[in-house]
Amino acid sequence: MKVRIDIDAKHEETIITIQAKEWTEELAALVSKLQQPISTGRLMGVEQDRTVLLDPMEIDYVYAEKRRVLAALGSNRVEVRMKLYEVETLLAPHGFMRFSKSVIGNIDRIERFELMFNGNLCVHFKSGNKEYVSRAYVAELKKRLVLGGDKDGD
Repeated sequence: MKVRIDIDAKHEETIITIQAKEWTEELAALVSKLQQPISTGRLMGVEQDRTVLLDPMEIDYVYAEKRRVLAALGSNRVEVRMKLYEVETLLAPHGFMRFSKSVIGNIDRIERFELMFNGNLCVHFKSGNKEYVSRAYVAELKKRLVLGGDKDGD
């Protein structure tokens, strides 16, 4: 794939043209990625009565436990004062996806995974953390890991 960029003051708006022999999944993923709004995706968490900014690329997973939502950053746990589905929407452009009803994981931080006897996956993160992916989300996770993209197959 070749990329050509023409920056000139004569252009009134940004136009992206794709030339290809045929439509492919890779092109579909690229177009979908280009159409996504740019989001800073920063979360605010609460740690020892202080509000801290969390970088999505440092988060292994976010989970709900005892009516609280927590972000796992290595061995550290930081409370996030949002609903899990709100966090999922905010972090989806950053490589996060649903692992189970109570967990959203960062697929870019996965080191390896193991298939369990019950059909679930045990995901091991680069930080040493591990979390489980329920059967309902295993196929989507495998697809996104193979395609290297996010929710829309990007």
